[in-house]
Amino acid sequence: MAITGEGTNLSESDYIKRHHKHEVRASQCTSTVDKRIKAPVHLVWSLVRRFDEPQKYKPFVSGCNVQGDLKIGSVRQVNVCSGLPATTSIERLELLNEEEHILGMRIVGGDHRLQNYSSVITLHPENIEGRPGTLVIESFIVDVPDGNTNDETCYFVEALIKCNLKSLADVSERLTVQDRTDSIVQA
Repeated sequence: MAITGEGTNLSESDYIKRHHKHEVRASQCTSTVDKRIKAPVHLVWSLVRRFDEPQKYKPFVSGCNVQGDLKIGSVRQVNVCSGLPATTSIERLELLNEEEHILGMRIVGGDHRLQNYSSVITLHPENIEGRPGTLVIESFIVDVPDGNTNDETCYFVEALIKCNLKSLADVSERLTVQDRTDSIVQA
């Protein structure tokens, strides 16, 4: 399907080829997950771009602390909710492109099994049911832990990303409906 918006006529695979290239080494896996959200790009981006507040839409994050200004190279400590095999993750902001709606991050420490993990998330305008919507694409690369297969590792990470993107959709769509309702009440 061709996606049009902001003067583009690119397909989802074009976006993936353009923004989601990972050089995979032996004993690593990579994958891409996408989600269509019934909310305009600017609203979805207002949540995604907040490297300092991932808990706004990521259900497995209980808190976050960023040292210094929010810029490329900034590091955050993410506190992970119980139930996952981790309690903290130390992450560095690798890419933040406000114009193209791209955020990249890399895990640099913490107590978990995701070694050499990095991800890129991109947002693209899309018309969904006659209204402004957003195609969100997130890709990752990570080492496959000893004792796991590529498929097991990809399945685990994909499940986390799908959960995060579903939550991002829920929050964004709720804010969109709230904005429409506020506009009607004010009229």
